[in-house]
Amino acid sequence: MAVKPGYKQTEVGVIPEEWEVKPLQEVGKFAKGKGLLKEDIKTSGRIPAIPYTALYTDFSELLNYDHIKWFVDDEAQTYIANEPCVLIASSSNMAANTGKASALTRATPVAIGREVIIFKTAFDCGYISFLLSTAQYRQTTLSLARGTTIKHLYPATFQSYKIALPPLPEQRAITKALSEVDALLGALDRLIAKKRDLKQASMQQLLSGEIRLPGFHGEWESKQLGEVATFLKGKGLPKSELVQDGTAPCIHYGELFTQYPETIGEIFSRTNGWQDCFLSVANDVLMPTSDVTPRGLAKASCVTIDGVILGGDILVIRSDKLRVFGSFLSYVIRREEGQVLRLVTGSTVYHLYGSDMKRFIFSLPPLSEQTAIAAVLSDMDAELAALEQRLTKTRALKQGMMQELLTGRTRLL
Repeated sequence: MAVKPGYKQTEVGVIPEEWEVKPLQEVGKFAKGKGLLKEDIKTSGRIPAIPYTALYTDFSELLNYDHIKWFVDDEAQTYIANEPCVLIASSSNMAANTGKASALTRATPVAIGREVIIFKTAFDCGYISFLLSTAQYRQTTLSLARGTTIKHLYPATFQSYKIALPPLPEQRAITKALSEVDALLGALDRLIAKKRDLKQASMQQLLSGEIRLPGFHGEWESKQLGEVATFLKGKGLPKSELVQDGTAPCIHYGELFTQYPETIGEIFSRTNGWQDCFLSVANDVLMPTSDVTPRGLAKASCVTIDGVILGGDILVIRSDKLRVFGSFLSYVIRREEGQVLRLVTGSTVYHLYGSDMKRFIFSLPPLSEQTAIAAVLSDMDAELAALEQRLTKTRALKQGMMQELLTGRTRLL
């Protein structure tokens, strides 16, 4: 394939002509972190600290100093980084974590723990961290890791590791552009967390009657679920029966853990229907009846569509539509997770039966108030879903920008 003018073919791919390809050993020096065992780190102290596991969970390509959770007081037991550098996780039992990079961008003392490789360079640390995080370089890094159960990297691993280097001003411009997207992602994460907290508080207040919506008064009734509902079970429907172009909508019990919120308005799976199947009635509340973790059973979703095929291991709670609004009941059951867990039986595999859920106790307002409460919570869910969709799109945008900017396909200078 011909290389377009202004670009050249190199060991690391096609890059702009003025970019260089250099081994990391020629552009910086390596060191290893030290200490920071569990007994060494605290939630407060004089020096912020980064144990290697924090690189897996707490930081993106640019380390956010506000997200540092650990601290130490004794400098002698660890490695102190006093200048910008790149931190690389050197081992993990999960391949996706080995080689994960994050850049320190300040001349602020930070304690760096064992199993962290420290790369010091006069080049832009943020650029190198973003570069090492691209799919191409992650693949190269993992190919160099040693070990089977636990993958290890060492400073020597990177001695001949080659990277593409634009001029320093372009490195800084790339880092700045990507850091702005990271800032947007961080803002969206914080907003989503705030909205989730608001929803939880609203569920607590509205579903308990602590706060009443305008226009609603009067006492709520205390009910056992068995007084207002009957309990049925879905049938069959193994995963092998789910087909993309099936003729009938269906719900597999496993989807209740992962796919569906409190209200099911859209069915994601299809199957080719058979005669001996169980069909939904709009307003049915569905719960999984078995799982390897008990908390998975405290999920409830109201299906708003008639005639959906419901698979085995689904508990169907069918109530009088003139007394119980299914979406309201789903919200109540999810809020009362602790009560559901006390009804669960089993040890290795946990089970929930209709005979157990009959004893579930809750407060039941008039139908009109149930509907109004569910509408408020549903609006919150819709707002959260829109924000999460925006977050997903922004993450995809960042990946696309990294692919364009870190290969030189798109130039900022």
